[in-house]
Amino acid sequence: MLKTPKSELIKRMKRFRNIMDGNNPEWEIAVIWSKINQFYFTGTMQDGMLIIPRSEEPIYWVRRSYQRALDESLLQDIRPMTSFQDAAMNMDKLPETVYLETEFVPLAHYQRFNKHFSFKKYQSLDRQLAQVRSVKSSYELELMRKSGKIHKHVLEDVLPGLLQEGISEAELGSEIFPILMKEGHHGVTRFGMFDTEIMLGHIGFGEGSIYPTYFDGASGNYGLSPAVPVFGNRERKLKKGDLVFVDIGCGYEGYNTDKTMTYMFGQPLPQHAIDAHNQCVEIQNKVASQLKPGTLPVDIYTSIMNDLDKDFLENFMGFGERRVKFLGHGIGLLIDELPVLAEKFTEPLEEGMVFAVEPKKGIPSIGMVGIENTFIVTPKGGECITGDNPGLIPVY
Repeated sequence: MLKTPKSELIKRMKRFRNIMDGNNPEWEIAVIWSKINQFYFTGTMQDGMLIIPRSEEPIYWVRRSYQRALDESLLQDIRPMTSFQDAAMNMDKLPETVYLETEFVPLAHYQRFNKHFSFKKYQSLDRQLAQVRSVKSSYELELMRKSGKIHKHVLEDVLPGLLQEGISEAELGSEIFPILMKEGHHGVTRFGMFDTEIMLGHIGFGEGSIYPTYFDGASGNYGLSPAVPVFGNRERKLKKGDLVFVDIGCGYEGYNTDKTMTYMFGQPLPQHAIDAHNQCVEIQNKVASQLKPGTLPVDIYTSIMNDLDKDFLENFMGFGERRVKFLGHGIGLLIDELPVLAEKFTEPLEEGMVFAVEPKKGIPSIGMVGIENTFIVTPKGGECITGDNPGLIPVY
């Protein structure tokens, strides 16, 4: 069992407190419920809550499973509870304001907590937690590199051999998943977007990759059905001349990478589609070269967007009116983390941040061309950890 080292947990808590002291000097206590942030600070994810006082050691209260928390976590203080009342009876008087994950906590859960922990006001903890997690340690980066290695091997080396005429999008996805698992993928694709379900990601043949989707991304997807609008479609079968678009996540021991690969099945695409794809690859490389400490995300975004001509901007980062306004996003324990390579993100990049860079362009009647890879911010620019194949891999 891989346990998050105690030294790693101590560093994370220290960074959190430093950020809170700097941004919210009046803070006295923070409470964390989300499984992802529990895991980040404790090394396990249970039905419980982590209480972080400003000047005392954090306490991890666990409803289920207390035994598993003891087995998996190296946090110093882990205690069992059957309800919030158990924890409240062991707490001194709460301050007037408590900091919470407002993007995550349902109103009913908050009310149950507030019944036993009486406080008058709450403040959001979301931005501070995102800031803490945005810079990865060497321990985290090593796990992400392992995920990237799996990602590269499966999409660049293995997947072309899976493409056969007549296979459906859903069948291709069903073949990819067990291969990823065998190679070490942790088996889930986690997003922070509200009420978002996803499996591997988007798998589309031809125009399927530009079909509308509820997912907040550049590409599209028919999905399995209106009830399950994700994964790939059972009816859409691969035929000669199709563009194959595969945008999926991979992960290792909790840490994710994101990657998009495209393939030309049976014959080359029209030259104008190939040219558009190649320009997307050039954009990816330009973005990667700017992923250095001190650079502002907004400057990367505007420098790229202002350099593109009107014709190319049509259907860039989406199709029709369904365009996203970013070129890449932070990634780590979730596929979609902060910061984002977009307008309004004005805090400078830091060494150790990780971004999925994904310039893509929809082509009518053909599908979504483009690329996506995962990069670590370094003084020399982005270090790609998911492979350097430019995509449009020919499968003839």
